[in-house]
Amino acid sequence: MHELSIALSILDLVEEEAERRGPGNVVAVHLKLGPLSGVMKEALASAYDLARESSAVPLANLVIEETSITVFCPTCGEERNVLSPQQMRCSECGTVSGDVIHGRELEVVALEIEA
Repeated sequence: MHELSIALSILDLVEEEAERRGPGNVVAVHLKLGPLSGVMKEALASAYDLARESSAVPLANLVIEETSITVFCPTCGEERNVLSPQQMRCSECGTVSGDVIHGRELEVVALEIEA
């Protein structure tokens, strides 16, 4: 399960940032997760909960924001959501597009730190 190694990497990043910022407890880690990232939300959440128990930030909850798949549609000339990840078609006109703008995210976007 590669979600455990991802969870450990997230915790390493959080611990480094918390140490850099000084006193305070990290209470939440906010993460953006796209459907094309190759990571299962539930598996990551479970692995994170397991890994944080023995980390330097045992109280830091993981808050996952799921993103949608957005492509640039050459026909519409705009960013559009897709009908399905399997077909990658513009939700407005049905044109196939492989120009993915959003949907591959796996990024820590914020930390909540209380004094």
